[in-house]
Amino acid sequence: MSSSTSEPFRDQLITLPSGTTLHADAASPTCAAGSSDGPRKLAVCLHPWSWLGGSKDDPVLGSLQNVLLGAGYYVLRYNSRGVGKSSGWPSFTGSSEAQDLRDLVQWLVGKSPSIEHVLIAGYSHGSLIASLHPTLPSSIKTHHLILSYPLGPRGWLTAFRTGTYTKALTTLLHDPAANVLVVYGTKDEFTSVSKYDAWAKELNEARGAATLRIEKVEGATHFWFNHEPELQNIVRTWLAS
Repeated sequence: MSSSTSEPFRDQLITLPSGTTLHADAASPTCAAGSSDGPRKLAVCLHPWSWLGGSKDDPVLGSLQNVLLGAGYYVLRYNSRGVGKSSGWPSFTGSSEAQDLRDLVQWLVGKSPSIEHVLIAGYSHGSLIASLHPTLPSSIKTHHLILSYPLGPRGWLTAFRTGTYTKALTTLLHDPAANVLVVYGTKDEFTSVSKYDAWAKELNEARGAATLRIEKVEGATHFWFNHEPELQNIVRTWLAS
């Protein structure tokens, strides 16, 4: 994304201040509401765990992208470190990936000063990393989509830094500038519905001034096979609210 355009691209390498390069794709809505300085809406999508083959080309992210484009978002999907052409190595705690996300968002916002909305959309392991991203300055409305949060295996996915992730979500839910959508399925292979339901209750009880919406989809698995339309409708409705 240059400072004067929001053209789509594929297989571009973005070099972050840390020196890490991220392998990314970007898609632009045909009827984007923007200006000569770029788009007003930006969505950054994070994929499932790289150790199990997660990448920017994940079909669930592709399904989400269609909804985001329809809502006027310029959508960027990228491979986390060590995936595809992205440099570096995956971390065991997620801290390096979280810093990469912060650096990437800052780079994107800096390239397009007209941005008014930033949506951080994380799926599976990507939702862990998304939850660590704070809201942006008040001139930019920040939204978080937390999809299929891997609550069951969270401990070993984060080298048992569970407390760090719990604190990050709690902090986000106390931020009056935050707008958070949490979506999970009742047939998730990695987290039981009873555990999800208890967690959803905890999130509602922990919520401070943030806007929080939690949606449970009957019959949906972690991979959303045959439930993409329901997921898309939930996200579409949330974006329109």
